Amino acid sequence: MIELRAQKDDLGDHISPESPESTGTDLKQIVVETYGELSGSQSSQHPDSKVITSRDADISLKFLRRHSDGVPEISAVEEKTLSRKILWIIVPLCSLVDFVLYADKATASYTSIFGMWKDTHMTQDSYNNSTTLFYVGYIVGQVNLIFLQKFPVGRVMTVLSFVWALLIFLHSFATTYRGVYALRFFLGFVEAIAVPALNTTMGQFLTAKEKSWTAPLFYTTCLGNDIIVGFIAFGLLHARPSIAIWKLFMIVIGGLSLVVTILVALIYPNNPTDARFLSLKERVWVIRRVQKTTGSSIEQKTIKFHQIKETLKDPISWLFCAFFFCNQLSNNLVYQEKLLYKQIGVSTLGSTLVSVAYGGFSVSCGIVSSILIRKVKNFTAYSVILWTLFPFVGSIAVLALPWEKKYAILAMICLCAPKGVAWILMFSWNSTSASGYTKKMTRNAMVMFWYGVANIIAPQLWQAKDGPRYYPAWIVQLLFAFILAPISTLAIRVILAKRNKERSETREKYLLLAVIRDDEEDITSSETNLALLDFTDLENKQFIYPL
Repeated sequence: MIELRAQKDDLGDHISPESPESTGTDLKQIVVETYGELSGSQSSQHPDSKVITSRDADISLKFLRRHSDGVPEISAVEEKTLSRKILWIIVPLCSLVDFVLYADKATASYTSIFGMWKDTHMTQDSYNNSTTLFYVGYIVGQVNLIFLQKFPVGRVMTVLSFVWALLIFLHSFATTYRGVYALRFFLGFVEAIAVPALNTTMGQFLTAKEKSWTAPLFYTTCLGNDIIVGFIAFGLLHARPSIAIWKLFMIVIGGLSLVVTILVALIYPNNPTDARFLSLKERVWVIRRVQKTTGSSIEQKTIKFHQIKETLKDPISWLFCAFFFCNQLSNNLVYQEKLLYKQIGVSTLGSTLVSVAYGGFSVSCGIVSSILIRKVKNFTAYSVILWTLFPFVGSIAVLALPWEKKYAILAMICLCAPKGVAWILMFSWNSTSASGYTKKMTRNAMVMFWYGVANIIAPQLWQAKDGPRYYPAWIVQLLFAFILAPISTLAIRVILAKRNKERSETREKYLLLAVIRDDEEDITSSETNLALLDFTDLENKQFIYPL
């Protein structure tokens, strides 16, 4: 059992000379709400205490109780070394998985110029429908978050990666657009929890600050996807294969996905307690430093319905949903860019090189964004707005420029590339601004649902009859993705900053003591980190929101 109490008599030596008690200030007693069963005997013994069962606590609690006493506090030098080790393993590993999954966006785009349309009898509108069906599958696939809540993250990622590789291979056997429809739907269904799973893993190993500034670096594998995939496509165009180029293209990308699946099966961790690349001492240190800086749990396998209810009632959740819905109405630009290059007059070979330039600019922006967030405190919201300004200007220019200025229009399309930086910054912030494992999973499901809804709508904005300028699509992108989305970002920052101010004014007056008791194992009562108890950010008034 885990007993949570804040009785004045029990605080003892934990009260420092400068504490409210020593200065004569009234020390308020904190009573933490109970979500497990409270027995009558326990209630009578500790009238100011609440008791929850161990299964409601963080999954790393048992691990820490078994090993933490033998591990000293980490020194500054050791922490620097550990941080470097974690960053060089976790971020590249998650980024590699993300690269393979996102490569599908590039393969779908290249099919418009590699002959797949002709071989599968696909048109502009049926292509749009295939993209829409991908995101229908994406929305339906949010039910897979149950697996992420119930099963170890590493095992879920292994299965997901394998099925993904299989579906990419199957694309090469498609003979009709209806077959493509089915494959796209199931790809969306499988990918639905990929980014939440990767985000969960990074949240388990990285501190709040590390997670913020590495988010753009993580997403450079998406932003820079066009660079590597572009060179692959460039090489295939010169290979003169005996089979259709688009089929060979799918086989190559599927092969890469299968290789990454093997890597995931071998080293992808479920959480810090079983990370093969860490020693026992390092595992304890990772858990301590993450919980200390985030105030949030590592992993929790019990679905807590009160956290679901809180998530739905929290206005921050809906503001994040508003951002993702508005922002993702511009996402179909990723699928349309090759077609736009072709309509402007760029050759098939030239399109691959322009895509490399597009991706290179995206990656550069992602790196700059990472540096800014690392150097400037509480800069996430402002960074989102900064990187939205580029596509804002680019969209206005595309709408205003005469069609004869084709190279200028091409440049303005490339200027829209940093819109992806804003997306990943918000996804990371969505996670770090919430505490409570079930609350995080619920909020992920909410934002990915609206992400999917927007991406169902987005392809239908690019109707063949509106080409080659596609004015309706550009106007919708401008209004929703590049005006309303950043406004919702500002609203989130204002509310969270207000919460932080209220907590900073009161948190010094409150002392919370969490005590572990386990009669079965006969372990002496000991103080524990509040983050181990899997409270939400609204329950834990010590939680400070990153801005």
